[in-house]
Amino acid sequence: MSPQLPPVAPAVTAELVAALSPRLRKRLDSGIAKLADRPMVRDGAVVRIAVDDDTDLELHAPDGAVRGADAVRCGCLLAPDCLHRAAAASLAPVAEDTDSAAPQDHSAAEEDAAQAPETATPEQRAAVRAVQLATSAVLEAGTDGAGAVLQAELLRAAHTARLAGLHRAAATAVSVVTALRAARAADPAYHLTDLAAGLYDVLSVAHRLPSASGGELTALRGTARQPYRPDGSLRLYGLFSEPVLTASGYAGAVTWTADAEGRLYQVSDVAPGGAGRAVGAADRTVRIGDTALTHRELARAGLAVSGATVSPTGRLGAGAGVRAVRAPGVGWHEEPVARLWAEPVPDQIARALAGGRDLLFLDVTLTGTAAEAAGDCLLADCAGVPLRLTAAHDDPALPHRDNLRLLSAARGTRLRVVARLTPAPHPRAQLLAAEHPTRADTRLDIGLDRLQGADLPTTAAAPSGSVPVPVSVSASASASASDEAPIHLLRRRVHQTVSGGRPVLALPGDTRADARHLRRSGLTTAAELLTDLHSAAADRAHDVFGRLRPTDPDRFARAWLAAAHYTSELDRTLCLAAWTP
Repeated sequence: MSPQLPPVAPAVTAELVAALSPRLRKRLDSGIAKLADRPMVRDGAVVRIAVDDDTDLELHAPDGAVRGADAVRCGCLLAPDCLHRAAAASLAPVAEDTDSAAPQDHSAAEEDAAQAPETATPEQRAAVRAVQLATSAVLEAGTDGAGAVLQAELLRAAHTARLAGLHRAAATAVSVVTALRAARAADPAYHLTDLAAGLYDVLSVAHRLPSASGGELTALRGTARQPYRPDGSLRLYGLFSEPVLTASGYAGAVTWTADAEGRLYQVSDVAPGGAGRAVGAADRTVRIGDTALTHRELARAGLAVSGATVSPTGRLGAGAGVRAVRAPGVGWHEEPVARLWAEPVPDQIARALAGGRDLLFLDVTLTGTAAEAAGDCLLADCAGVPLRLTAAHDDPALPHRDNLRLLSAARGTRLRVVARLTPAPHPRAQLLAAEHPTRADTRLDIGLDRLQGADLPTTAAAPSGSVPVPVSVSASASASASDEAPIHLLRRRVHQTVSGGRPVLALPGDTRADARHLRRSGLTTAAELLTDLHSAAADRAHDVFGRLRPTDPDRFARAWLAAAHYTSELDRTLCLAAWTP
């Protein structure tokens, strides 16, 4: 198996692509495809690619990532102006940008925002405009047309935004590039909805930031790193562990714990790596204090921490002053963690949709399975609400999907589970952890522990690929009703734009029927947004000589953003309503 390329900093990729001649830029995507098929070897901190029988290309990553253009070295005659260096950087995952040049003191900025209005600086306005233009170009081209050159422009804009202190826009722009690469490589982990959400977030920030002030501006700018603050002594109880495997080349594990009041804390071990590291990280010792607990053990035990430091999202720091020792854990049906499941489900959903934690603590009864385009999902009843539980990861090295397939055979089994909300017009969540179907007081980390057929109740049989498990009628009806919701007529165009760009929506055809359907359903605003989106896509005026004028990417991006915002807000409302019995 070939080693994985080290992550490359966004600024490096942008610099190498910008240095190419116009002729070489046209060949960049084909050059990337050719380089991907060449043999690679790792020698310490260096990954070496055999460009041909006589030429090697090297990526030097002493700290696990490539931080400078001079760390990408090619032995061909055209180097350093060759295509190979830019192709290698474009092929590699995108590294986290650790450049420290951003001048913002974010804790001070938060205090200033609370005391007096503040506005974006000219530097920030210019940076966010660059991000907006690069993102609009990607949206206009769609995934099929957004090759390495457009990706590099977006990475350059992201780096500029970060230097200007616009960390939210920079991070989301990088995630868009990562999703674009996954889409173009037909990566099974790619999801169109994730890319659409990333494009929406970038364009939304770019649209709102120039006129924002005070607390809104602080939120739109984001922070470079999450600040860790002292939190004294903590008594924590393990809940579960989940593997981390990102498309940007990072892997590891996160273990979730709770204190006596039900507040959640995480202990993480994430670093550059692939699926192997995600699987193995669960058996590594947690990096906090002097404890010898592994992540897998901590998920079922407890921790007593003194001198704790905690980020705003609940991540525990591992500084020199932190002390931690093993403590007894408790079962999911015991206090204090049982209170997590006592919170009404609609309240949990409302909190998640409002930007709070997205973990759900549910009591469910398994009812079967249902086939979906992304793979089978597990059906369950949750307090009278038909729920679809899906796999958090599709990588075959992780057992998510295999475990869901086995659990689908245990129909009628009642389980206490932990899941992550997936906003949708019907109840949907990713299954992360569950009680064992036959062993009392035993928990399963769905992404780490592998179920066997012998683990199922004696009345259940392991599901066969040729004999589908029956689907509950209520779940089928719910999914069918959601699929027929009129808003899908607008949502489909929003997603089609992400895939095919402006040309798909500019194709000749009668869109008035969809608009009429929306109006008859009382969704007048949706009908107007759909009409405006098609109008912006087809807006190609001619000059006095009959030639087509250049497109207006700003108008098209604004029309798409308005449609995406409307569907997003309506989906939130439908999601909350769907979870209410």
